[in-house]
Amino acid sequence: MENLKLPIALVLAMAVQLAGGVWWVSQQASTISGLEETVSQLGSRMAIEDNINLKRDVANNNDDIGRIWNEVEEVWEEIAGLAATITRVTEVQQRVAIIENELKYLTRGPK
Repeated sequence: MENLKLPIALVLAMAVQLAGGVWWVSQQASTISGLEETVSQLGSRMAIEDNINLKRDVANNNDDIGRIWNEVEEVWEEIAGLAATITRVTEVQQRVAIIENELKYLTRGPK
């Protein structure tokens, strides 16, 4: 090992490769840090968009529930009206049945 002679070109080539490797690693680190920043920005942007979409969806659902509730109230009012009408028809049918029975007895002659 005392007489170890290395050509200058080999030493120079190794130094250039080492410098290139350091440069490449630093470029990769810079790219990764840039990508990390982009991802964090996209994450916060997505969180804001999700929050806005959630508020919009809640407002739309609230409007839909209000509209459906009004329709349900209208249906209950119609059912109440229908029940009152059926009650009146039943009362009229009972009166007609009584009148028919009375007419049957009145039209019968003596035996």
